[in-house]
Amino acid sequence: MQQSMSSNSGANKPSHKPPSWWAYRKKQIKSSKHSYFLMMPYSLLFILFTILPVVMSLILSFTYFNMLEAPRFIGWQNYTRLFLEDDIFLIAVKNTLLFAAITGPLSYIACFIFAWIINELNPKMRAILTLVFYAPSISGNIYFIWQMIFSGDRYGIANGLLIKLGVLLEPIQWLKNEDYILIIIILVQLWLSLGTGFLAFIAGLQTVDRTLYEAGAVDGIKNRWQELWYITLPSMKPQLMFGAVIQLTTSFAVADVSINLAGSPSVNYAAETIVTHLIDFGTIRFEMGYASAIATVLFCIMVGTNLIVQKFLRRVGE
Repeated sequence: MQQSMSSNSGANKPSHKPPSWWAYRKKQIKSSKHSYFLMMPYSLLFILFTILPVVMSLILSFTYFNMLEAPRFIGWQNYTRLFLEDDIFLIAVKNTLLFAAITGPLSYIACFIFAWIINELNPKMRAILTLVFYAPSISGNIYFIWQMIFSGDRYGIANGLLIKLGVLLEPIQWLKNEDYILIIIILVQLWLSLGTGFLAFIAGLQTVDRTLYEAGAVDGIKNRWQELWYITLPSMKPQLMFGAVIQLTTSFAVADVSINLAGSPSVNYAAETIVTHLIDFGTIRFEMGYASAIATVLFCIMVGTNLIVQKFLRRVGE
Protein backbone atom coordinates (compact mmCIF):
# COMPACT_ATOMS: atom_id res chain seq x y z
CA MET A 1 0.00 0.00 0.00
CA GLN A 2 2.75 2.39 0.97
CA GLN A 3 4.62 1.50 -2.23
CA SER A 4 1.57 2.26 -4.35
CA MET A 5 1.04 5.60 -2.59
CA SER A 6 4.67 6.54 -3.10
CA SER A 7 4.48 5.59 -6.75
CA ASN A 8 1.30 7.66 -7.19
CA SER A 9 2.87 10.64 -5.45
CA GLY A 10 5.92 10.34 -7.72
CA ALA A 11 3.71 10.28 -10.75
CA ASN A 12 1.90 13.40 -9.65
CA LYS A 13 5.14 15.41 -9.34
CA PRO A 14 5.56 17.98 -12.14
CA SER A 15 8.18 17.00 -14.71
CA HIS A 16 10.97 19.53 -15.30
CA LYS A 17 11.29 20.11 -19.04
CA PRO A 18 14.66 21.26 -20.36
CA PRO A 19 14.66 24.92 -21.44
CA SER A 20 14.04 25.59 -25.10
CA TRP A 21 16.85 26.67 -27.42
CA TRP A 22 15.51 30.22 -27.59
CA ALA A 23 15.21 30.48 -23.79
CA TYR A 24 18.75 29.21 -23.35
CA ARG A 25 20.09 31.58 -26.02
CA LYS A 26 18.19 34.52 -24.50
CA LYS A 27 19.67 33.76 -21.08
CA GLN A 28 23.17 33.51 -22.56
CA ILE A 29 22.82 36.84 -24.41
CA LYS A 30 21.54 38.51 -21.24
CA SER A 31 24.47 37.24 -19.20
CA SER A 32 26.98 38.39 -21.89
CA LYS A 33 25.27 41.62 -22.91
CA HIS A 34 28.38 43.72 -22.33
CA SER A 35 30.40 41.54 -24.75
CA TYR A 36 27.70 41.79 -27.39
CA PHE A 37 27.54 45.55 -26.90
CA LEU A 38 31.29 45.82 -27.53
CA MET A 39 30.96 43.62 -30.64
CA MET A 40 28.10 45.69 -32.05
CA PRO A 41 30.15 48.28 -34.05
CA TYR A 42 32.17 45.59 -35.83
CA SER A 43 29.08 43.42 -36.33
CA LEU A 44 27.19 46.29 -37.94
CA LEU A 45 30.09 47.08 -40.27
CA PHE A 46 30.48 43.38 -41.16
CA ILE A 47 26.78 43.03 -41.93
CA LEU A 48 26.64 46.30 -43.86
CA PHE A 49 29.79 45.91 -45.99
CA THR A 50 30.18 42.10 -46.26
CA ILE A 51 26.99 40.11 -45.73
CA LEU A 52 24.60 42.61 -47.32
CA PRO A 53 26.66 43.05 -50.56
CA VAL A 54 26.95 39.26 -50.93
CA VAL A 55 23.19 38.81 -50.52
CA MET A 56 22.45 41.68 -52.92
CA SER A 57 24.88 40.26 -55.49
CA LEU A 58 23.20 36.87 -55.25
CA ILE A 59 19.77 38.44 -55.79
CA LEU A 60 20.96 40.64 -58.68
CA SER A 61 22.52 37.62 -60.41
CA PHE A 62 18.97 36.50 -61.29
CA THR A 63 18.07 39.85 -62.87
CA TYR A 64 18.87 42.04 -65.83
CA PHE A 65 20.20 45.30 -64.39
CA ASN A 66 22.02 48.00 -66.36
CA MET A 67 22.00 50.69 -63.59
CA LEU A 68 19.65 52.86 -65.67
CA GLU A 69 16.50 50.77 -65.33
CA ALA A 70 15.06 48.90 -62.40
CA PRO A 71 16.30 45.28 -62.08
CA ARG A 72 14.16 42.84 -64.07
CA PHE A 73 13.95 39.20 -62.94
CA ILE A 74 15.15 36.80 -65.66
CA GLY A 75 15.74 33.60 -63.66
CA TRP A 76 18.74 31.46 -64.62
CA GLN A 77 19.46 33.25 -67.91
CA ASN A 78 22.67 34.89 -66.65
CA TYR A 79 24.08 31.54 -65.53
CA THR A 80 22.99 29.82 -68.73
CA ARG A 81 24.71 32.53 -70.76
CA LEU A 82 27.76 32.33 -68.51
CA PHE A 83 28.44 28.61 -68.91
CA LEU A 84 26.95 27.86 -72.34
CA GLU A 85 27.50 31.02 -74.40
CA ASP A 86 30.40 32.98 -72.91
CA ASP A 87 33.58 31.37 -74.27
CA ILE A 88 35.76 34.10 -72.76
CA PHE A 89 34.45 33.25 -69.28
CA LEU A 90 35.53 29.65 -69.75
CA ILE A 91 39.01 30.88 -70.73
CA ALA A 92 39.00 33.07 -67.62
CA VAL A 93 38.02 30.12 -65.41
CA LYS A 94 40.80 27.98 -66.87
CA ASN A 95 43.39 30.74 -66.39
CA THR A 96 42.19 31.48 -62.85
CA LEU A 97 42.25 27.83 -61.76
CA LEU A 98 45.71 27.35 -63.28
CA PHE A 99 46.91 30.55 -61.66
CA ALA A 100 45.48 29.61 -58.25
CA ALA A 101 46.80 26.03 -58.44
CA ILE A 102 50.35 27.36 -58.95
CA THR A 103 50.53 30.60 -57.00
CA GLY A 104 48.29 29.57 -54.09
CA PRO A 105 50.34 26.62 -52.74
CA LEU A 106 53.73 28.09 -53.77
CA SER A 107 53.08 31.47 -52.17
CA TYR A 108 51.69 29.80 -49.03
CA ILE A 109 54.74 27.56 -48.64
CA ALA A 110 57.11 30.43 -49.47
CA CYS A 111 55.46 32.67 -46.86
CA PHE A 112 55.92 30.03 -44.18
CA ILE A 113 59.48 29.07 -45.13
CA PHE A 114 60.70 32.68 -45.20
CA ALA A 115 58.88 33.41 -41.93
CA TRP A 116 60.39 30.30 -40.34
CA ILE A 117 63.93 31.25 -41.42
CA ILE A 118 63.58 34.91 -40.41
CA ASN A 119 62.15 33.94 -37.02
CA GLU A 120 65.45 32.23 -36.13
CA LEU A 121 67.43 35.48 -36.50
CA ASN A 122 68.10 38.11 -33.87
CA PRO A 123 65.32 40.72 -33.32
CA LYS A 124 67.02 43.56 -35.21
CA MET A 125 67.80 41.48 -38.30
CA ARG A 126 64.33 39.92 -38.10
CA ALA A 127 62.68 43.35 -38.23
CA ILE A 128 64.80 44.48 -41.19
CA LEU A 129 64.19 41.34 -43.27
CA THR A 130 60.48 41.34 -42.46
CA LEU A 131 60.24 44.86 -43.87
CA VAL A 132 62.31 43.93 -46.95
CA PHE A 133 60.13 40.92 -47.80
CA TYR A 134 56.84 42.63 -46.97
CA ALA A 135 57.59 45.92 -48.79
CA PRO A 136 56.66 44.80 -52.36
CA SER A 137 53.11 43.92 -51.29
CA ILE A 138 52.46 47.43 -49.94
CA SER A 139 54.30 49.40 -52.61
CA GLY A 140 52.28 51.68 -54.85
CA ASN A 141 52.79 51.32 -58.57
CA ILE A 142 55.56 48.73 -58.70
CA TYR A 143 54.48 47.28 -62.04
CA PHE A 144 56.63 49.71 -64.00
CA ILE A 145 59.68 47.77 -62.76
CA TRP A 146 58.40 44.60 -64.43
CA GLN A 147 57.37 46.56 -67.51
CA MET A 148 61.00 47.69 -67.78
CA ILE A 149 62.24 44.14 -67.32
CA PHE A 150 59.91 42.67 -69.94
CA SER A 151 59.82 45.60 -72.34
CA GLY A 152 59.42 44.41 -75.92
CA ASP A 153 62.36 46.36 -77.39
CA ARG A 154 66.13 45.91 -77.16
CA TYR A 155 66.25 48.24 -74.18
CA GLY A 156 64.18 45.90 -72.06
CA ILE A 157 66.29 44.28 -69.34
CA ALA A 158 65.29 40.70 -70.22
CA ASN A 159 65.72 41.20 -73.99
CA GLY A 160 68.99 43.12 -73.61
CA LEU A 161 70.51 40.48 -71.35
CA LEU A 162 69.43 37.54 -73.52
CA ILE A 163 70.63 39.24 -76.73
CA LYS A 164 73.96 40.04 -75.09
CA LEU A 165 74.35 36.40 -74.04
CA GLY A 166 73.52 35.24 -77.56
CA VAL A 167 70.33 33.44 -76.55
CA LEU A 168 68.16 35.74 -78.68
CA LEU A 169 68.76 37.42 -82.02
CA GLU A 170 65.65 39.61 -81.98
CA PRO A 171 63.75 41.04 -79.00
CA ILE A 172 60.60 39.26 -77.83
CA GLN A 173 57.32 41.03 -77.17
CA TRP A 174 56.97 39.39 -73.76
CA LEU A 175 53.73 41.08 -72.72
CA LYS A 176 52.12 40.78 -76.18
CA ASN A 177 52.92 37.11 -76.76
CA GLU A 178 50.26 34.79 -75.40
CA ASP A 179 52.87 32.06 -74.81
CA TYR A 180 54.61 34.15 -72.14
CA ILE A 181 51.94 36.41 -70.63
CA LEU A 182 50.50 34.00 -68.05
CA ILE A 183 53.96 32.80 -66.98
CA ILE A 184 55.11 36.38 -66.38
CA ILE A 185 51.98 37.23 -64.40
CA ILE A 186 52.45 34.14 -62.22
CA LEU A 187 56.08 35.15 -61.61
CA VAL A 188 55.13 38.71 -60.62
CA GLN A 189 52.31 37.51 -58.35
CA LEU A 190 54.70 35.16 -56.55
CA TRP A 191 57.05 38.12 -56.03
CA LEU A 192 54.16 40.07 -54.50
CA SER A 193 52.84 37.19 -52.39
CA LEU A 194 54.76 37.84 -49.15
CA GLY A 195 52.04 40.02 -47.70
CA THR A 196 49.55 39.65 -44.87
CA GLY A 197 49.93 35.87 -44.67
CA PHE A 198 53.69 36.29 -44.24
CA LEU A 199 53.15 38.66 -41.29
CA ALA A 200 50.63 36.25 -39.77
CA PHE A 201 53.18 33.44 -39.88
CA ILE A 202 55.83 35.67 -38.29
CA ALA A 203 53.40 36.51 -35.49
CA GLY A 204 52.39 32.86 -35.07
CA LEU A 205 55.98 31.67 -34.78
CA GLN A 206 56.59 34.31 -32.10
CA THR A 207 53.76 32.92 -29.96
CA VAL A 208 54.93 29.28 -29.91
CA ASP A 209 55.77 28.24 -26.33
CA ARG A 210 59.52 27.46 -26.24
CA THR A 211 59.07 24.97 -23.39
CA LEU A 212 57.19 22.70 -25.80
CA TYR A 213 60.45 22.04 -27.65
CA GLU A 214 62.12 20.94 -24.42
CA ALA A 215 59.18 18.66 -23.62
CA GLY A 216 59.28 17.30 -27.15
CA ALA A 217 62.98 16.44 -26.82
CA VAL A 218 62.16 14.45 -23.68
CA ASP A 219 59.32 12.65 -25.50
CA GLY A 220 61.59 11.54 -28.35
CA ILE A 221 61.57 14.31 -30.98
CA LYS A 222 65.01 14.11 -32.58
CA ASN A 223 65.28 16.74 -35.35
CA ARG A 224 63.94 20.08 -36.57
CA TRP A 225 61.49 18.53 -39.03
CA GLN A 226 59.78 16.58 -36.25
CA GLU A 227 59.69 19.77 -34.16
CA LEU A 228 58.08 21.55 -37.08
CA TRP A 229 55.39 18.90 -37.68
CA TYR A 230 54.52 17.94 -34.10
CA ILE A 231 55.07 21.22 -32.22
CA THR A 232 55.41 24.34 -34.40
CA LEU A 233 52.59 23.75 -36.89
CA PRO A 234 49.98 22.52 -34.35
CA SER A 235 50.79 25.51 -32.10
CA MET A 236 50.01 28.02 -34.85
CA LYS A 237 46.93 26.49 -36.50
CA PRO A 238 44.92 29.76 -36.34
CA GLN A 239 47.68 31.57 -38.26
CA LEU A 240 47.91 28.68 -40.75
CA MET A 241 44.15 28.91 -41.37
CA PHE A 242 44.30 32.69 -41.75
CA GLY A 243 47.28 32.50 -44.11
CA ALA A 244 45.55 29.87 -46.25
CA VAL A 245 42.42 32.00 -46.60
CA ILE A 246 44.46 35.10 -47.50
CA GLN A 247 46.71 33.37 -50.04
CA LEU A 248 43.88 31.49 -51.76
CA THR A 249 41.67 34.58 -51.90
CA THR A 250 44.54 36.57 -53.39
CA SER A 251 45.30 33.92 -56.00
CA PHE A 252 41.66 33.61 -57.09
CA ALA A 253 41.07 37.38 -57.09
CA VAL A 254 44.06 38.32 -59.24
CA ALA A 255 43.32 41.25 -61.55
CA ASP A 256 45.68 44.19 -61.00
CA VAL A 257 48.76 42.29 -62.17
CA SER A 258 47.03 41.15 -65.34
CA ILE A 259 45.56 44.57 -66.17
CA ASN A 260 48.76 46.52 -65.49
CA LEU A 261 51.10 44.18 -67.37
CA ALA A 262 49.01 42.60 -70.12
CA GLY A 263 46.29 45.22 -70.53
CA SER A 264 42.55 44.72 -70.56
CA PRO A 265 41.74 42.74 -72.55
CA SER A 266 45.02 40.89 -72.99
CA VAL A 267 46.13 39.41 -76.31
CA ASN A 268 43.64 36.66 -77.24
CA TYR A 269 42.49 36.81 -73.61
CA ALA A 270 45.63 34.88 -72.62
CA ALA A 271 45.72 36.62 -69.21
CA GLU A 272 41.96 36.92 -68.69
CA THR A 273 40.83 35.97 -65.18
CA ILE A 274 37.41 35.75 -63.56
CA VAL A 275 37.93 39.09 -61.81
CA THR A 276 39.04 40.92 -64.98
CA HIS A 277 35.97 39.46 -66.71
CA LEU A 278 33.87 40.71 -63.80
CA ILE A 279 35.43 44.18 -64.05
CA ASP A 280 34.73 44.24 -67.79
CA PHE A 281 30.99 43.61 -67.39
CA GLY A 282 30.58 45.48 -64.11
CA THR A 283 32.49 48.74 -64.63
CA ILE A 284 32.74 49.04 -68.43
CA ARG A 285 29.56 47.51 -69.84
CA PHE A 286 27.46 48.09 -66.70
CA GLU A 287 25.71 44.74 -67.01
CA MET A 288 25.40 44.44 -63.26
CA GLY A 289 23.16 41.38 -63.25
CA TYR A 290 25.60 39.41 -65.38
CA ALA A 291 28.56 40.72 -63.36
CA SER A 292 26.79 39.59 -60.17
CA ALA A 293 26.45 36.09 -61.63
CA ILE A 294 30.21 36.04 -62.30
CA ALA A 295 30.87 37.25 -58.74
CA THR A 296 28.58 34.55 -57.31
CA VAL A 297 30.40 31.80 -59.21
CA LEU A 298 33.76 33.14 -57.99
CA PHE A 299 32.44 33.33 -54.42
CA CYS A 300 31.32 29.68 -54.55
CA ILE A 301 34.71 28.57 -55.91
CA MET A 302 36.54 30.48 -53.15
CA VAL A 303 34.34 29.12 -50.36
CA GLY A 304 34.59 25.54 -51.61
CA THR A 305 38.37 25.71 -51.97
CA ASN A 306 38.82 27.28 -48.55
CA LEU A 307 36.69 24.58 -46.90
CA ILE A 308 38.81 21.85 -48.50
CA VAL A 309 42.06 23.53 -47.42
CA GLN A 310 40.83 24.10 -43.87
CA LYS A 311 39.79 20.44 -43.62
CA PHE A 312 43.30 19.46 -44.66
CA LEU A 313 44.99 21.88 -42.22
CA ARG A 314 43.00 20.44 -39.30
CA ARG A 315 44.98 17.22 -39.75
CA VAL A 316 48.35 18.94 -39.31
CA GLY A 317 50.31 17.37 -36.48
CA GLU A 318 48.24 14.17 -36.34
